[in-house]
Amino acid sequence: MERCTIRTIGLIGGCSAESTAIYYAHINSEVRRLLPGHGARILLWSFDFEEINSLIEQDDWAAAADKFVDAASWLEHGGADGIVICTNTMHKIAGEVADAIDVPLIHLIDETAKRLHSEEKQRPLLLGTRFTMEQSFYADRLRENGLDPLGPEPRDRERVHRIIYEELIEGRIEPHSTIALIEIIRQAETQGADSVILGCTELGLLFQEKRPALPVFDTAIVHADAAVRFALEIPSESMP
Repeated sequence: MERCTIRTIGLIGGCSAESTAIYYAHINSEVRRLLPGHGARILLWSFDFEEINSLIEQDDWAAAADKFVDAASWLEHGGADGIVICTNTMHKIAGEVADAIDVPLIHLIDETAKRLHSEEKQRPLLLGTRFTMEQSFYADRLRENGLDPLGPEPRDRERVHRIIYEELIEGRIEPHSTIALIEIIRQAETQGADSVILGCTELGLLFQEKRPALPVFDTAIVHADAAVRFALEIPSESMP
């Protein structure tokens, strides 16, 4: 691969720190793989998780959006050429962030939909926080991108949410939770699911060793790959 200018990526992280670390490590690893000896140019704004979580638990998405707009503006003024929101749930307010800045926002849901289309998948099971699974913003955006998402049963939604909040965000990876999610995915397959969207950037931590039968799309990795393509100005179809 020929050398090219490396654009600066602005990461809005901290929701949670566990998945933000995945973004930072994966982006740098991929840049180094594609441009040996080089590293990514990254600016990072990392929230105190509770600062944002308390707002969304109160359903005050407007206040949360204001904080994310402030973060994105800070990154833009610091020299970021593009913005990445390192969390699925907060893509509920991605439109407000994109409208407030003059650099591109790399949209996680759109990039995930592109990856599913490239693998000829149509009916994914969507797993994530209860906000992501139960509110319409995520599934509607997938439908706008030509996909037909499924959600788990209410009891399973609560279980997935609990695993994220009580374990993964705290840095705990429990084997029994991996088994539980694999069973949820197996049930979805019987209902016609052809793939799985890990619609929480921490969920991929559960599948380091044991994986379900259906193809899994880890949004943290998909989104980080899109950031690398942006940084190196590589068209999607040209990514090695």
